[in-house]
Amino acid sequence: MQSPQFLLTTLNAKYIHMNLAIRLLYELNKSDQRLSWKEFTIKEDKTEIANYCSQFEVVCFSCYIWNITQTLEVASLIKSINPSTKILMGGPEVTYDWQSIIANPAIDFIITGEGEIPFQLFIQNYPNIHSIDNVVSKVNDSISYHNNAATFDLALYANTNPYQNDDVTTLSNRVLYIETSRGCPYKCEFCLASLDNRVRYLPMEHIKSNLLFLMTHGKTIKFLDRTFNVKKDFTLDIFQFILDHARPENVFQFEITADILHPAIMQFIIDKVPKGMFRFEIGIQTVNQKANLEVSRKQNFEKTKEVILQLKDHVEMHLDLIVGLPLDYWEDTKYSFETVFALFSPELQLGFLKFLKGTPVRDKYEKYGYVFDPIAPYQIIRSNYLSEQELADITKLEHALEIYWNKKRLGNTLIYITTHFSIFDFLLGLGKYFESKSSFFSYTAMDIYNIANDFVKENYPNDLLLQELLAIDYYLQHKIKPAEKFIPEIDKKAKFAFLDKHQLPHQKFRYTVIPIHFNYHLFKQDQIIFKEEELLVIQYDGTRKPIVIRTETLVEN
Repeated sequence: MQSPQFLLTTLNAKYIHMNLAIRLLYELNKSDQRLSWKEFTIKEDKTEIANYCSQFEVVCFSCYIWNITQTLEVASLIKSINPSTKILMGGPEVTYDWQSIIANPAIDFIITGEGEIPFQLFIQNYPNIHSIDNVVSKVNDSISYHNNAATFDLALYANTNPYQNDDVTTLSNRVLYIETSRGCPYKCEFCLASLDNRVRYLPMEHIKSNLLFLMTHGKTIKFLDRTFNVKKDFTLDIFQFILDHARPENVFQFEITADILHPAIMQFIIDKVPKGMFRFEIGIQTVNQKANLEVSRKQNFEKTKEVILQLKDHVEMHLDLIVGLPLDYWEDTKYSFETVFALFSPELQLGFLKFLKGTPVRDKYEKYGYVFDPIAPYQIIRSNYLSEQELADITKLEHALEIYWNKKRLGNTLIYITTHFSIFDFLLGLGKYFESKSSFFSYTAMDIYNIANDFVKENYPNDLLLQELLAIDYYLQHKIKPAEKFIPEIDKKAKFAFLDKHQLPHQKFRYTVIPIHFNYHLFKQDQIIFKEEELLVIQYDGTRKPIVIRTETLVEN
């Protein structure tokens, strides 16, 4: 009889993503020659995935909210191709409320909780697995399950490298994940990390050896720790190790809790970390303290704000807000958005409350009148605080935020709006207007600016500076000098006379020279509008982002 063959696999959201879980499980069990691993993406042809997987006796899927629907589809296809193939599922998406998953005729086994111990026992004892703790299995028409969550000893990861089985030539173009700890000290009721408040650290020699490997062969390294900066000395040790061994192209992403960031860590960053090397993800979620307390979330926003402002010139910031928390009404949502947007983080994610399996907010959904999508990712539909229409409108704002701010297409314009109008109302209106003219999922580069320009002219017809800033954003978006739009250049003869006067090499570079009515450099430096007539000069070299090389007041000419 042929020995069982086990396949560890998953469906990643994108090719650039890599699944750490299946690599860790393979690394711990690779001495078993029956075990293989391979990862796919949710965009790949499901029949091709199923054809590959159906060659194995047991296919073991790592499951999350972003791939559960596609994974179940693949599982059904596998069974239709080879009914004798068994399907094992594990991961956060099947750990809680697993009853509906095991009821699926395509699913044979589920591992709940941390996978290291039950998975090892599963492959060692297969097919006699029905007495293994934390393994759900079907016995004829009944379900067998023994819940006894054993904690895996992370010290056993010493001298292991989950990426050593990868083709190292492929790592530089992908996001590489590393964990230094498990658990989270906080109890935010919308987050699965809140269910494990014991913070356990992996062996330091394991962390550093893996980190060195990833720095050597990769570019972008993302730490999976829920709160990386819990321990000051640990954080500083890892930061110093990075500085001692990183290559110039390395970028490191950390999820931090800003209001507990130790002053010594901040000073270390300011004094030593090169700009652009670190990227911090900071979950603000809401500035409404009542909403925070309602979901057992602790946050001092003033301290968080202070940290962001002190480090914004040293670390790239990614800030998160959640729409739909209990006690967050429309005006609360608007206030949080405007307050956080005014920090001008390069990226602001406006997410919508999701009712993840196992989280307290899902268990208590009726208390707040929540209705949410029963299909992953279980996003809010309405509540006692936000109606379905209000949430639909905020979705349009979120699309506008992504298109115009996060993609860096209207940076100057939106900063001006924030200091003179309501950025919430502006993006809400722009999102609605965009949807009426195009699709959020299919548009051209010129659609982006034509729609925004038409919206501004219709709603802010007398604001010349706003129209000029939108035109500047358009001209600064292109590496190659774009077509003349929104604000015409000065007369061609006057333009070349100006370029010659200031010894600007128009034989080597291309230039846009437009008249504006404010001091651009003062606006960029301090967000201050000082009205005066100027010529704005933008230089293009065809390969890099254009630069504003000088302005000159028309009065001086």
